[in-house]
Amino acid sequence: MNDHTSNTPYGRLAAELATSVTEVPGVAFLRPGLTDRLRTALPRSAPYSAGTAAGVRLTRPDAEGPWHVEIHVVALRQARTVDVARGVRDAVGHRLGVLAPGEPRPRVTVTVTGLL
Repeated sequence: MNDHTSNTPYGRLAAELATSVTEVPGVAFLRPGLTDRLRTALPRSAPYSAGTAAGVRLTRPDAEGPWHVEIHVVALRQARTVDVARGVRDAVGHRLGVLAPGEPRPRVTVTVTGLL
């Protein structure tokens, strides 16, 4: 069973990628996942263990193959959506290249889920 909490290398990698994505011009924010939406309904004293970063999903079918990265963002209305998607894809590829040099090139899918 994979543990995808923020305390694992997987969780830290997702958080690093999320940070890179939010720095791309035209990105308003990463699309919140169900966990993030429900978190606001939890009492403040309830423990919260973050899963993957909101809007970032990492999978790796085998240890030798490339990462498959799915990114879901909300873009700013004044930015061209295609430019935002390309910028996010490039930022994720670059960041993974820095964090995991020598690894196969990742397969990155970017979905713009809304405009703000």
